[in-house]
Amino acid sequence: GNLPTTPWAINQAGRGPAWANSLFEDNAEFGLGMRLALDQQRLRAVQLLVDLAPAVGDALVTALLQADQTSDRGIADQRGRVGLLREALAPLEGPEAKELMALASTLVRHSVWIVGGDGWAYDIGFGGLDHVLASGRNVNILVLDTEVYSNTGGQMSKSTPRSAVAKFAAGGKPLAKKDLGLIAMTYEGVYVAQIAMGHNDTHTVRALLEAEAYDGPSLIIAYSHCIAHGINMTKGMGNQKAAVESGHWPLYRYNPAHTGNGRNPFVLDSKTPKIRFEDYAYREARYKMLTKIDPVGAKQLMALAEEDVRKRWKHYEGMAVDGGHERRQEEPSPGKQPVPEQNKGV
Repeated sequence: GNLPTTPWAINQAGRGPAWANSLFEDNAEFGLGMRLALDQQRLRAVQLLVDLAPAVGDALVTALLQADQTSDRGIADQRGRVGLLREALAPLEGPEAKELMALASTLVRHSVWIVGGDGWAYDIGFGGLDHVLASGRNVNILVLDTEVYSNTGGQMSKSTPRSAVAKFAAGGKPLAKKDLGLIAMTYEGVYVAQIAMGHNDTHTVRALLEAEAYDGPSLIIAYSHCIAHGINMTKGMGNQKAAVESGHWPLYRYNPAHTGNGRNPFVLDSKTPKIRFEDYAYREARYKMLTKIDPVGAKQLMALAEEDVRKRWKHYEGMAVDGGHERRQEEPSPGKQPVPEQNKGV
């Protein structure tokens, strides 16, 4: 949805997401500002609610403050209580009652999602992204990774894999792709997942639900096929599947909520690669064109790219079995997650 369009609708109750477009480079900070504002408004609403408890009713105040909002049902129930609160506030005089009337909606849980591409997340906006991941705040970040600067004409980004051709990498990118997910995991308090809807839509939904449920920063990296890959876009989902099966795009989830309870927070959800990287890569013109321009260089870079995939897979496989845990664990349905230690009191 290019400006000035906003590609979101509302439901029958008139509710839907509020959307704002930031500058390209400050996407993460922009979203963090929304989270900070909502948190501050809620703190003020809670303070006013406690002050006005004698007039509003202690039972309603207690119910509002102790509401379980980890499910759609719980959020709907809280909206009902906020409606009752507004009814109780309506006849009251004074600035505090009017202020609480304006802030009452912040007592309902708000979810903040920050959405952008790899050019922003890996490159121009990485400093801001890193700052937000380190903040401990409850924001969800969705990176639509096309492995190239798609919107500005197909320039190489730090997400571009080795051997792929792009602007500023006409001879094939000489270095390996930056591993954004692994970098985020080093904080140990960030939920991280890598998804590919074309390979496993159930895994995609599970990761999104777990990220939403986690009370802290979440980072979802989604394989996003692009016309800049030089593919038939109607076959994009098949390319996603091949990317996973080659080991280039391993599916995983890292959930810090499992740390400390005897479970490995890292779960590798992909099976062992069953096709070579080049079997996936040469489906796409961004790799294949180099074989026409520089066959020798293309062969050398492809061998290095194959080694990149192998090393990364072995590293992830080692993380998945660390401490004697199984490589893939049966996960419970997403629900309320405990707050990581570093996020308590935020």
